[in-house]
Amino acid sequence: MTDPVLGMIMLGSFIFVILLGFPVAFTLTAMGLGFGYLGLGTRVFDLLVQRTYAVMANDVLISVPLFIFMGYVIERANILDRLFRALQMASGGLPGSLAIATLATCALFATATGIVGAVVTLMGLLAFPAMLRAGYDPKLAAGVTCAGGCLGILIPPSIMLILYGATAGESVVRLYAAAFLPGVGLAFLYMLYVLILATLKPGMAPRLPPEERTTPVGQILLALATSFIPLAVLIGMVLGAILFGLATPSEAAAMGAAGSVLLALLYRSLTFTKLKESVFLTARTTAMVCWLFIGAYIFTSVFGWLGGHHVVEEAVKALDLSPMMFLLLAQVIIFLLGWPLEWTEIVLIFVPIFLPLLGTFEIDPILFGVIVALNLQTSFLTPPVAMAAYYLKGVAPPHVKLSEIFLGCLPFVGIVIFAMAMLYIFPEIATWLPSYLYDNVGGPGQELSVPEGGFTVDEEPALPAFN
Repeated sequence: MTDPVLGMIMLGSFIFVILLGFPVAFTLTAMGLGFGYLGLGTRVFDLLVQRTYAVMANDVLISVPLFIFMGYVIERANILDRLFRALQMASGGLPGSLAIATLATCALFATATGIVGAVVTLMGLLAFPAMLRAGYDPKLAAGVTCAGGCLGILIPPSIMLILYGATAGESVVRLYAAAFLPGVGLAFLYMLYVLILATLKPGMAPRLPPEERTTPVGQILLALATSFIPLAVLIGMVLGAILFGLATPSEAAAMGAAGSVLLALLYRSLTFTKLKESVFLTARTTAMVCWLFIGAYIFTSVFGWLGGHHVVEEAVKALDLSPMMFLLLAQVIIFLLGWPLEWTEIVLIFVPIFLPLLGTFEIDPILFGVIVALNLQTSFLTPPVAMAAYYLKGVAPPHVKLSEIFLGCLPFVGIVIFAMAMLYIFPEIATWLPSYLYDNVGGPGQELSVPEGGFTVDEEPALPAFN
């Protein structure tokens, strides 16, 4: 049996075993070592040590636990409740105001956490029952909660973009800049859809009672000043420091983690128990991410050394595709993989298969990463995996069926596909901001760098490319 054939058998076996429900990280490691031993002999054990050390020594991944800790602290600081109430009062006069306030809260909270499960669960406990009590159609309320909670995959500081940057050897700073406008734009499209639907079909999203739509301006401003503004300032400081080159993502994440603790202290909601829970959850989530990364790194390295990448590359070249057709093919495959698999498996296992082909088709890896992040919104919203739907079902009232949640998510999947089409037609939506900040002579990103020399915004350390 030739090595490339062994590599393709390994890839097919992985998909089969994952569908059986085995743990992903250890499955990746075991299959990488097993097939690597068949094809490479005892050298695969040297590979295990080398790749594990490479992952643990990668400075880019330092930001992962810091951003996760920042999110868990903010989650436990009872900020979300204040923020939702304030945005609800501010949008009270709009059709579908509760849904719009939910999406706005999700977008801002996703920027602060990047943890999809936490945002969907919290909004499922807070906003979803409020929409049901107001007479909203359960499918619309479910779709709004799930779609809004998934924005953390795309909107910086996205953990997914950090992992993609480390996998592809691309600057996380540029990825954040490229994803900012598409992320905000997707949130705006969600709100526009709700506004139009609530206007055309008011029965699906009834207006609030008059007494709840006539809150005094002073009360609204006070509510925003004590909820929206502090969180927005913290997020602005973190993202601004990254985008303008004042700090690396790791340094900005450390600043955000410290700021989240300070914010929790100011709200008088930080207790030793909550702090201990945040540290424990951060350690658990980080360990999961790192072991996934190690397993994926070993698996893809063995797959590449067995010649699997060359098989895929030759097969794609034989199709004689244009760059646009290749992008469409890659995204259709990723979209279909999102049905049975989670985004971590897709990013760490299947995206690296496409990376060597980007140079052949002259596709910007930054643009490709943003399109993948946009596409992965669907992996949380489409069955049978659809983790956002399961998160919501876990906290929803018993009478809300899982099928209703799935149906409510479908229109938002359509909006994601429309947003991807817009990004294909107008790639400048993603490429303009990083180009303006870092490519123009005298631009903001060119003037500012980390003090004490040697590490600018374009010099993020990256993992070695897969061979």
